[in-house]
Amino acid sequence: MVFYFKARPEAGDYTIFMGLDKYENEELIKYGFPEDVWFHVDKMSSAHVYLRLHKGQTFDDIPEGVLEDCAQLVKANSIQGNKVNNIDVVYTPWHNLKKTASMDVGQVGFHNSKMVRTVKVEKRINEIVNRLNRTKVERKPDLKAEREAVNAVERAERKNQLREKKRREEMERLEKDRQADLRSYKNLMVADKMTSNKDIASGHKTLQELEEDFM
Repeated sequence: MVFYFKARPEAGDYTIFMGLDKYENEELIKYGFPEDVWFHVDKMSSAHVYLRLHKGQTFDDIPEGVLEDCAQLVKANSIQGNKVNNIDVVYTPWHNLKKTASMDVGQVGFHNSKMVRTVKVEKRINEIVNRLNRTKVERKPDLKAEREAVNAVERAERKNQLREKKRREEMERLEKDRQADLRSYKNLMVADKMTSNKDIASGHKTLQELEEDFM
């Protein structure tokens, strides 16, 4: 089971989601999207909350209000973190999550600690948590199939881009050939390389001169 939430609408159309338990978290870790950003209460047990950014965005582009929504949702879904104030919530791009064979189910590390950021949450804000919960939708998605569908679309896009690149290169090659042919033709037409009709005529005897030769 995956729970989906909508961030504050004035910030744009952003979806926040989290798994039911550590087994769902494992699936979310495995089949995440490049646009996903992972949130967790630092040094405490909590839900793994994800924010799906728009295509082309990075975690530098997270609106401040959406960041607050994610942090509040993480805090509210931490048994220990929900009881105390002034907690830290860490967040990082999905692709920075590291999973090794020795880790427990749902446990993750980071490839690059420099890509992990921290936001301070002073206290739980019920207004935010309640607003998010009113948008909550439960689904049982096939995360693997969703990811494979995205992969297929991305492969098709790359093929189209490659095809377009080859088409442009061929057009450029043909234009270069055309320009080369034009330059070659112009060289043939240069005055000092041309023979005029007058020059041709001067190289032949006139009819009168031919008649005189026979006289």
